[in-house]
Amino acid sequence: MGIIYNICNQKGGCGKTMTSVSLGIGLARQGRRVLLVDMDGQGSMTASLGYSQPDQMEVTLATIMEKVIDGKPLSDGEGILHHSENIDLLPANIELSGLEVTLVNAMSCETIFREYIKTVKDAYDAVILDTMPSLGMLTINALAAADKIIIPVQAQYLSIRGLEQLIRTIARVKQRINPELSIAGILITMADMRTNYARDIVELLHSTYDGKLRIFESIIPLSVRAAETSAEGKSIYLHDPAGKVAAAYAALTREVMG
Repeated sequence: MGIIYNICNQKGGCGKTMTSVSLGIGLARQGRRVLLVDMDGQGSMTASLGYSQPDQMEVTLATIMEKVIDGKPLSDGEGILHHSENIDLLPANIELSGLEVTLVNAMSCETIFREYIKTVKDAYDAVILDTMPSLGMLTINALAAADKIIIPVQAQYLSIRGLEQLIRTIARVKQRINPELSIAGILITMADMRTNYARDIVELLHSTYDGKLRIFESIIPLSVRAAETSAEGKSIYLHDPAGKVAAAYAALTREVMG
C-alpha cells in the first residue's frame, strides 16, 4: 500500500515542485514505484517533467475529479502518464483552478480526491502530491488524502512566519477529516549556507521546532542549475548529476526512506 506524501506550503517560491519531482524520482531510482500528482492549476510539475503545454492536455486531474464528483466510472490508469525517469504522473492544467468553485458545492467536498486516490495508490510504493501555494479546497483535499506532509521552507524569515498558519490548518484537518495525517518533517530549501543570514534562519527553525517537529538534516542549497531543470523536462539527477542539489535530494530521499 503506497504512502501518500503531500509536499505542502501555502507560500510560493519555496521549492515545492522541485522537491516533489526530485523526491519522487529519487525514490524511483531506489526501485520504488512512484506516482506524482500535480495538484496545482499552474501545471508547474507537469511542465517541469517535459509536458510543456499542459493546457492542451485532454485528460488531467481536473477531468478525473469531475468524474468522481459526477459519479462517473473511471478506466484503469485513466489520465496517468509514464515518464522516462521511471515515474508515473497525473498531470494538471488551468482547468484545475476552475474546479475549486465546483468543489465547494460538491457533497463531501474535502474528500473527493481521497475517494479517487484510494483506487490507484495500491499500485505504488509512494504517491507524491504537489499542491498549489494556497490553503484552498484543493489543498484541503490533498491534506485529507495524505499520510505524511513534507513542508519545504525557504531559508528566509518571512517563510518561517507563515509556518504557524500552515501547522494550525494541518492540525484542524487531522482533527476533523484525516486522523492518520502526520508531519514527516520540515525541509529547508534554497539555502546559501555561506551566509550568516541563512545559518541564523536554520538556527531559528531548530530553536522553534526541535522536539516538536522533525527538521530534515538534508538542506537543499540555492543553485542556478536547479532552476534550469524546469525548462529541461528532466530531473536534477540528469541535468546536473554531480551537483550539490542532486546530492542533497538524494540524501533527502534516504532520510524519507529511513
